[in-house]
Amino acid sequence: LLFFLFPIGYMIYLSLHEWNFISPEKTYVGLENFKRLVADPLFLEVIRNSLVYTFLSVFLTITISLALSLWLNKKGWIYSFIQGAVFSPHIISLVSVSMLWMWMMDADYGLLNWFVEKLGFEKVPWLTDPKYALISLVIVSVWKSVGYYTLIFIAGLQSIPKNLYEAASLDKTPKWRVLTKITLPMLSPTLFFLTIIGLINSIQVFETINIMTGGGPVNSTKTLVYYIYENGFVFFKLGNASAAGVILLIILTILTLIYFKVLSKKVHYQ
Repeated sequence: LLFFLFPIGYMIYLSLHEWNFISPEKTYVGLENFKRLVADPLFLEVIRNSLVYTFLSVFLTITISLALSLWLNKKGWIYSFIQGAVFSPHIISLVSVSMLWMWMMDADYGLLNWFVEKLGFEKVPWLTDPKYALISLVIVSVWKSVGYYTLIFIAGLQSIPKNLYEAASLDKTPKWRVLTKITLPMLSPTLFFLTIIGLINSIQVFETINIMTGGGPVNSTKTLVYYIYENGFVFFKLGNASAAGVILLIILTILTLIYFKVLSKKVHYQ
């Protein structure tokens, strides 16, 4: 009640009012805040940025983590060491990660552009060009998350009964069929869980944007949560911010319901 239902209810209440965060009075305006948002080209761009960032982050993280887990699911100290190395970014604070990548992606002195120049290419304006800024934030997100996802996938792989692989080996089943007919179906609960977690986390991204780009350049990295923060705590438009928060809640609910509806039947628990 205190930490979930009340904040949601109060957000919906504020979305129907105009309030500058200072005045004790809140003016009732009905659905005007929502109409204003829908008619605002910037808000539509923010929605697009959020969806693009979410899709790329989740897809790349799941794909890379699955590939790494299939490779690292072996016995031996070298594989254990690599698992630890891959997981280590997850335990670093996101603020530290953002500061590190800001230096690495510096257009003039960054480590990434040093490598790019050594390969014979021109420097890339990672965080200062609208064409590259959003994908740069996706790279940071994937680097930070892939270790956690990999370890969860490895745990899922180790829970698959070994007799299934033994039967496939006796039948001389090709490796790609073992992957598609045994590994992925048996890994589907883990895949389902991680995709939901990734979806929710990605669409609520805030820290990296706030530290690395501030929503720029030219609003190319401004996502929904940053838009809510900016309207609420920079411009003091609590009505607009709350209306955007309600829309974020609706988008998350719709995406989650669609995902459950479409893919839950393909999840195998035994």
